[in-house]
Amino acid sequence: MLANAELSQDFKRLNQLFKELVAALVDSVNLPPARIEIEATPKGNFRGFDGGKLYLVDSGSLSARYQGRTVYMLDEGDLLLPDIAGVGEPGMNVVYGSEAGASLYAYSGLEFMQRVFTEPGAIKLWTRLLITYAGLMLRLTAAHCREDEHTTPGFEEYQAGEIIIRQGARADYVFNLSSGLAEVVVDDVIVGRIGEGEIFGAMAALTHADRSATVRARTRCSVVKVPKEQFTELIRSNPATIQSLLIDMANSIVNLNEQLVGRQEPPQH
Repeated sequence: MLANAELSQDFKRLNQLFKELVAALVDSVNLPPARIEIEATPKGNFRGFDGGKLYLVDSGSLSARYQGRTVYMLDEGDLLLPDIAGVGEPGMNVVYGSEAGASLYAYSGLEFMQRVFTEPGAIKLWTRLLITYAGLMLRLTAAHCREDEHTTPGFEEYQAGEIIIRQGARADYVFNLSSGLAEVVVDDVIVGRIGEGEIFGAMAALTHADRSATVRARTRCSVVKVPKEQFTELIRSNPATIQSLLIDMANSIVNLNEQLVGRQEPPQH
């Protein structure tokens, strides 16, 4: 994904992660695509555009335009997620064209998502992809804001031993661990682990409670931070997120039970 604005290094990292997630999701879904060649399209949608399809850019680039302005561009490895708002009002549409033409792979949106929702691994990839996409869009928005406007950071790195979430603190964000390993600590006792791709910090954010545990980086960690209001909206608009979240919560409960059982077992003689 490219932008007509100067963006920070974290955008580049999220962009690379987004493409990696797209590639993994396409492999997981394993749906044969149709290849299409599009010509340069200075106005409106490219010829043959179908809002019911997902498009993967194989070569060239696509521009996403809103009200006559190019907001961002999709290049090789990017997935076009069609805009679903304002389809009946041309002035409200996001349109997709190309400055010099492009080669795309087209997937039936319905069949693609049906395969995603029937495979737990694909659901998790889809959820991570949406969270990463939200982080990219947040940075694009920030890049176009005035300097005196407050924007919320959404991507951070932590070194081993650093605190990501502190027990008792206010829950303003939901987190997705992009890389690394973290540990869950309650009252200075390690009670669980968080691995790459897992969502954490959601329970307190969704229930408006303070943090019930500390999350500490065990190795170097890259973390996507999503404001709780944005995460709530993501759940409403994408039910698959709930299943992925429940899977991660269930894994956390299993890990906690194993820790408790281990502490209760008598020593072996």
